[in-house]
Amino acid sequence: MSTSIFTCRLRIRRSLSVILFFLFFSNHVISQPPVVSLNPVVSTGLNLPIQFVNAGDGTNRVFIVEKGGTVKVYDAAFNFLSLFLTVSNVSTDGERGLLSLAFHPDYANNGFFYVYYTNAAGDLEIARYHVSGNANVADEATKVIVITIPHPVNANHNGGELHFGTDGYLYLSTGDGGGAGDQPNNAQNTSVLLGKILRLNVNTSATAPYYTNPAGNPYNNEVFDLGLRNPYRWSFDRLTHDMWIGDVGQDSYEEIDYRPAGSTGGVNYGWHCYEGDNPYNTTGCGPSTNYVFPAFTYPSQNPSAAVTGGIVYRGAASPALQGYYVAADFYSGRFYLIISDGSGGWDTSSQTLTSTGIVDFGETEDGEGYAVSLTANTVYRLVGVPGTALPVKLLGFSGIVSGNQVKLNWKTTLEENLQQFDIEYSLDGRVFNYAGTLQAKHIANGAVYDFSHATVNSDAMFYRLKIIDTDGSYFYSNIIRIPLGHQNDKIVSPSVITDGIVNLNIGNAGYTTMELINAGGIPVIKRKIEGQTGRISIPTGNLPPGIYLVRLNGSTTVTQKVLIQ
Repeated sequence: MSTSIFTCRLRIRRSLSVILFFLFFSNHVISQPPVVSLNPVVSTGLNLPIQFVNAGDGTNRVFIVEKGGTVKVYDAAFNFLSLFLTVSNVSTDGERGLLSLAFHPDYANNGFFYVYYTNAAGDLEIARYHVSGNANVADEATKVIVITIPHPVNANHNGGELHFGTDGYLYLSTGDGGGAGDQPNNAQNTSVLLGKILRLNVNTSATAPYYTNPAGNPYNNEVFDLGLRNPYRWSFDRLTHDMWIGDVGQDSYEEIDYRPAGSTGGVNYGWHCYEGDNPYNTTGCGPSTNYVFPAFTYPSQNPSAAVTGGIVYRGAASPALQGYYVAADFYSGRFYLIISDGSGGWDTSSQTLTSTGIVDFGETEDGEGYAVSLTANTVYRLVGVPGTALPVKLLGFSGIVSGNQVKLNWKTTLEENLQQFDIEYSLDGRVFNYAGTLQAKHIANGAVYDFSHATVNSDAMFYRLKIIDTDGSYFYSNIIRIPLGHQNDKIVSPSVITDGIVNLNIGNAGYTTMELINAGGIPVIKRKIEGQTGRISIPTGNLPPGIYLVRLNGSTTVTQKVLIQ
C-alpha cells in the first residue's frame, strides 16, 4: 500500500553485451500506512446525511446536515438530542440541497452560524442564523441572507463547503456552474463567483450588509482562489491550517489540491485549462506556471468517478492515522491516504472499503474523524491501525538491457493472497508510468517472474513493482535504475538557458506535449505541441535558476536536462 520507497544508487561497469545493474537480496519488509476501517455510530434516523460538523463551543456535540434541508444535533455519545434547524427555500433536485454548515468562531458567545444551500431558483445561497434560548434548537426566525450567487442553467456543480479560517473570515467553495467543460469559462473568470474559493468578512450586525470583502482578496471582490470545477468537499488541517481541496474531475482525472497555510490569494488550480495536471482546453490560457497543479490525482475509471475531499486526522484514538489526509471516491469506496514524504512531496496509498457513497469527512471538537455515507444514511467513525507488510517476500529485483529491450526479473519466496504485479517505469525516478501487469502465480513458497519493456531514447530508465494483494491493498518495491548506454538527442539547444527561452528541436510530429519539470519533480510548464516539428521556442517566464528536466511525451518519451541561469 505504501509509496514509501527505499532507493539504492550504485555505480556500475558496463559489459559489452548487457548491462546488469542491480540485484536486491532480502526478505523485504516495507513499513505500511495504517489500515482504515469505519465503525458506524449513527445508522438510524438519518435521511440523506451530507455533512458532519462540530460547533467548537466546548460541548463536543455534533451536528449532522441532511440534504433535504434539516440539521440534527447529537451529544458526544451520539444520542439524538433534537432537530436543530429546518432551512427554508431549499431546492433538492440532483446535486442541489442543503450542503454545508459552519459555526462562527465565537459561536459560544454570539450564537451565530451559517448555512450554504441551493435556493428554490437554483442559485447558491449563504444564510446566517442565531441559536435560540435552547442550545439544541436554532431560532429559524433569525434567518438573514448573506449572499446569493447566480447559478444559471444547470443543477450540478454547486460546490460547496463552508469553513472559517484562522483569520476569522468565512471561506466557501463553489462549483463552475455545471455542464461539461465549463463552456462559459466561469472558473477562470475572476468576475464570476463560480469555480472558486470565496472569502468573506462576515458582519454580525443586525442589519445589512452582512459581510464585506477582506482587503487581502486579490481581485477586489469575494474571490480568493480560482480554477476549480466542483470542489464539493474541502478542509483546513486543524493543526497546520493548510487547505486541502477535493475537486471532482470531468472525464479523466479526480484531483486533490493542497494549499499551504499562509499562501496569498490568487492561486489558480487550472480548470478548465487543465484537468488534474493534464491539458484539457488550453485555448486562451496562460503558461502552465500560472497554475498550481494537484498534490494527487487518480483516474476517473469505473467504478471511481467522483472524489470526496477529506480531512487530516489529528485525533488521539488512532495514533497510526496521525497526520494522514484521508479522502475517498464516492462511487468506488476507494479510500486514499496522503502524507508528506519529508522532501516536499507526498506518499500516497489506497484501500477499498465496503462502504460507498461517502459524501463528507468531519471532525468532533476533540479531533476525531468521521465519514458520512449519503447512500447508506450512516455516519462512521474513522479508525486506523498500524499496517503490516503484505504477505509476499521479494528475494530479488533486477534488470538488464538486451538490444532495444529492458528485461526485468524478480523472485518471491512467499506468496499468500497475492493478486498481481504492476510494472511501472520512469525516466527521472520521480514520475512513474504504467508498463504492464503480471498476474501472481500463487505458489506458496515463491516463484520467478520475467517482464520485457521497450527502451526509449534516454540515458537511463527507472523501474519499480506495484505489488497488489487480493483485497486491493498494495505497496511498492525498491526502485532500480537501468543505464541504457546512450544519451538523448539534443532536443533542447542550447542546454544552458540564459535568455529565458527553451528552444526545442523536433524532428518528427510524434510528440503531443512538452513539460518542463523542476528539481522537485513538479511540472512547472506544460505546452501542447501535437503535430509540430522543427524549432519551437517556449518562454520560461520568471522561473528560478536551477536544473530542470525537459520531457516530450507522445508515442515515445524523450527527456533532457537543462540549466536555467
